[in-house]
Amino acid sequence: MSRIRCFSIAASVAVASLASTSGQAQQPPPQSPNMTFFVTSTGPGKGADLGGLAGADRQCQTLAQGAGAGSKTWHAYLSTQAADGAPAVNARDRIGNGPWQNFKGEVVAQNVDDLHSDANKLGMQASLTERGTMVAGVGYTPNYHDGLTGSQPDGKAFPAGEDRTCRNWTSSTQGTAMLGHIDRKGLRDDAASKSWNSSHPSRGPDGGCSQNDLRSTGGAGLFYCFAAN
Repeated sequence: MSRIRCFSIAASVAVASLASTSGQAQQPPPQSPNMTFFVTSTGPGKGADLGGLAGADRQCQTLAQGAGAGSKTWHAYLSTQAADGAPAVNARDRIGNGPWQNFKGEVVAQNVDDLHSDANKLGMQASLTERGTMVAGVGYTPNYHDGLTGSQPDGKAFPAGEDRTCRNWTSSTQGTAMLGHIDRKGLRDDAASKSWNSSHPSRGPDGGCSQNDLRSTGGAGLFYCFAAN
């Protein structure tokens, strides 16, 4: 076979491969229009600086839109603490009344009280992203099971004074963030390790709010989103 013919064949394969790859890239993400709960597949990338509640809600809405569930009003499950004359906000008061179902249609909680009880179905198999994928939890490397919440176990905000929300989700350098375990697993067999919304504060070399800090304990700046209507 001549060198020219070999080159032509190789070029054709390269073009076909590129077309195939391009076609895959143009495919829409998995759709779940009836989904009313998910864990973000990605955060803004600035640690716990989410742009405040408005920025976090916008992230939820954008990801839901991509999954075909954008007709609903989506809110992030995040509390804020009283500061600068503004009252505290409880995560449990932002998310509607339920019931909520994941990408696969599995009901994870019937209502707000059910969500904050041992009866909820949250955990590695049910707390799926808006793409229907599981979040890498304990036993995986890397591990991304820390979810931002800033909340106490009952879904309420912490008292003002000791920052548990990285300045109400506006800072990657100041404060700390209360984290929950998305897979409901930890290093110990205790209630805190199994808590989906209030397991331990963030920590790390930068203080607790940077992307590197969140990664250091098994996180990536992910958080929960609920359809509030």
